[in-house]
Amino acid sequence: MTLPSPPALSFKQALLAMLGLSLVLMLSALDQTVIGNALPSIVAQLQGFELYAWVATGYLLASIVTIPIFGRLGDYFGRKPFVLAATVVFTLASLVCALAPSIPVLVLGRGLQGVGGGMLIGTAFACIPELFPDTRQRLRWQILLSALFSVVNALGPGLGGYLTEAFGWRSVFYINLPLGVLALFFAWRYLPWYRPLRRGAIRLDWLGALLIAVVLGSLQLWVEWLGQSSTTASAALGGLCLVALLALVGWERRCPHALLPAALFKAGSVRQLFVLSLLAGAIMFTLLFYLPLLLQGSYGYSPQDAGLLITPLALSITLGAIVNGRVITHLRNPNRVPLAGFAVLALACLGLWWAGLGASFHRLLGLILLAGLGLGFILMNLTVFTQTLAAREFLGIATALTQSLRLVGGLLGTAVMGALVKLLYVVHLRHAFDAIDQGAALAPYLDPQVLLQPGSAHDNGALLALARQALAQGLGTGLLLCAALAAVALWVLMRLPPVALSRAPAPVAPEEQ
Repeated sequence: MTLPSPPALSFKQALLAMLGLSLVLMLSALDQTVIGNALPSIVAQLQGFELYAWVATGYLLASIVTIPIFGRLGDYFGRKPFVLAATVVFTLASLVCALAPSIPVLVLGRGLQGVGGGMLIGTAFACIPELFPDTRQRLRWQILLSALFSVVNALGPGLGGYLTEAFGWRSVFYINLPLGVLALFFAWRYLPWYRPLRRGAIRLDWLGALLIAVVLGSLQLWVEWLGQSSTTASAALGGLCLVALLALVGWERRCPHALLPAALFKAGSVRQLFVLSLLAGAIMFTLLFYLPLLLQGSYGYSPQDAGLLITPLALSITLGAIVNGRVITHLRNPNRVPLAGFAVLALACLGLWWAGLGASFHRLLGLILLAGLGLGFILMNLTVFTQTLAAREFLGIATALTQSLRLVGGLLGTAVMGALVKLLYVVHLRHAFDAIDQGAALAPYLDPQVLLQPGSAHDNGALLALARQALAQGLGTGLLLCAALAAVALWVLMRLPPVALSRAPAPVAPEEQ
């Protein structure tokens, strides 16, 4: 027996419900764009450049594990309670980050933020197809959501730079406190609660979640420690990752309540979309967290000026999504839009690599704008395509997994970029100093933190310029890798059959409370 579907929402009800969703999602979106630009100042003050990547990946790793868990819980209980709980967790974790006395405590706070962010992504995004079962109507409301996001995304990097210079980096976390309270009120007051019909006991795949955490955590450590730890330690981490991965695959095939149900991966098109989410996330998070380091460490821009340059990345992602939503339903082959997005993204990454330290402010601005526009043509489509192709019973977990794999890509991308920067910076720096017979003056510059603290005792203009160039060369290799990932995504996307967006999913069978 199925409970009757709730009546269609009026325009006012839909607007207020989407306002509640947008506010809670913007908490996470604002934190991503603000923290990236503040990160160089954070590691400079707390003296923890070796944990630069962990401030990003700690958040991502916690999100990755919690997204599928709460995506599944949302399928069982409805999503509203978890949206509210996630908002509370995220807001309190922001307070922990703001008060952090050291980088390890900040990483812990970021992990707690990741738990809240994972709960949000795993449940809030899946609310949209429940509120708007028709694909075309859903796209129209997602355009509105993107328009609201544009304000926050545009303000994020510039706001982060301004707050960091004017009030210190801790203010970028304090700002989440009033926003969290506002988001909590609107979500509690206006977001409908659809409770799916349940039969029997609810069982969750906790072992699967633990194995996912072990696989990703050991893989991240292996990448970051590669070449910097003993061969035995590297081999142990690699072996642990492989064993956990094999155990995860075997367990998920046998588990009757698998976190990653095998039936979800049977459709080849859905698997391809998951791969594309992984690649898009690797490129996006690498740019978000390492472009500020390039601009501040290599180009010497202040946090505020770097924020002005990073702003177009976030703004044009939203702009691209808005343009995308207007045209994609009118195309016979909607796949052409993300194809164009990955092509533009590859060109932008190549341009940033090719520009060199002589690039003007306006050239950098244009290239970053181009990268964001490409991502705007990609991200929303991957979610909508997955929601269109996934079976109705897997809608929540499929949506959550799309977002989760984007974060997996981000975790791996930022970890690889961090390892490349630490390794190649030293290699290029030694070569440059040896070339001018300044090997004896090398030691103070081995830590890239010196580039984020102008006016220090080691602020020798000529040597500092060599260090900036070395950092730019290391980061440039990462940009080339991003361009290569975009090329791989183009190849995968060209093999994806055209996705028909005219199908409206079967109505949800909920009760509204």
